[in-house]
Amino acid sequence: MKGIILAGGSGTRLRPLTLAVSKQLLPVGDKPMIYYPLSVLMLAGITEILLISTPADLVQFRRLLGDGAHLGLRLSYAEQPHPGGIAEAFLIGADHIGDDEVALVLGDNIFHGLRFSDLLLETAREVDGCVLFGYPVHDPERYGVAETDGDGRLVSIAEKPAKPRSNRAVTGLYFYDNDVVNIAKNIGPSPRGELEISGVNQVYLERGRARLVDLGRGFAWLDTGTPESLLQASLYVGTLEARQGVRIACIEEVALRMGLIDAAACHRLGEAMAGSSYGRYVMDIAGELA
Repeated sequence: MKGIILAGGSGTRLRPLTLAVSKQLLPVGDKPMIYYPLSVLMLAGITEILLISTPADLVQFRRLLGDGAHLGLRLSYAEQPHPGGIAEAFLIGADHIGDDEVALVLGDNIFHGLRFSDLLLETAREVDGCVLFGYPVHDPERYGVAETDGDGRLVSIAEKPAKPRSNRAVTGLYFYDNDVVNIAKNIGPSPRGELEISGVNQVYLERGRARLVDLGRGFAWLDTGTPESLLQASLYVGTLEARQGVRIACIEEVALRMGLIDAAACHRLGEAMAGSSYGRYVMDIAGELA
């Protein structure tokens, strides 16, 4: 399975913070926002990842992450000059996807939960069509809402419905089989001229090949698109890390635990940041798991 991170957009709801820097490079806790979706793909066992962003912002992402080799990854980059909808990622990334399945995660979404990696790995092995991830919210009318039957098969998907038929919001994490590229090519743009992910999901729904994985109690899903939600995410991450003594979305630790790098390589990555508590944490983890 290949991975795609969509980290484009202009971050208008976060201005002036985003006038000079990509939203996905803003800090959440003590690390860049992009670490969180990157760690999700790594936890799913995905090592070949395409990061899509604006031409101006790609320079900064390359400086931060490079080619990913230091993490045991193969990172590549592609431009989305103008916002063209989430589903445009499959057209931009068609060559990257090739004949494989694909996981798409939005660059401003944060996921956290017990044994999340186990859930992701299991789901990645069983992709038959489209797999969405749902999360219970108190205000589903603000989101895409998924309704399922008793077996988890999708019955309906509605975008920001006035009368939601469930409280399960569709999150910014999606798994698809290889048909997704052709489906995205053929759905046509919305009235706003964008390729909407809801259109792709609707095709899978009509084919009877869409299901929902329910992220219920014990999981957190955070969208960091506004100043308020960005602050809430930082407080959540900071509180858990301080109480538990662990780091959420520490990509060096994830790489070590997933067997992508060894303890010596992890320690060297920490040493390069030894002046920060994050770097010292990476070195400590390398020592514990050596």
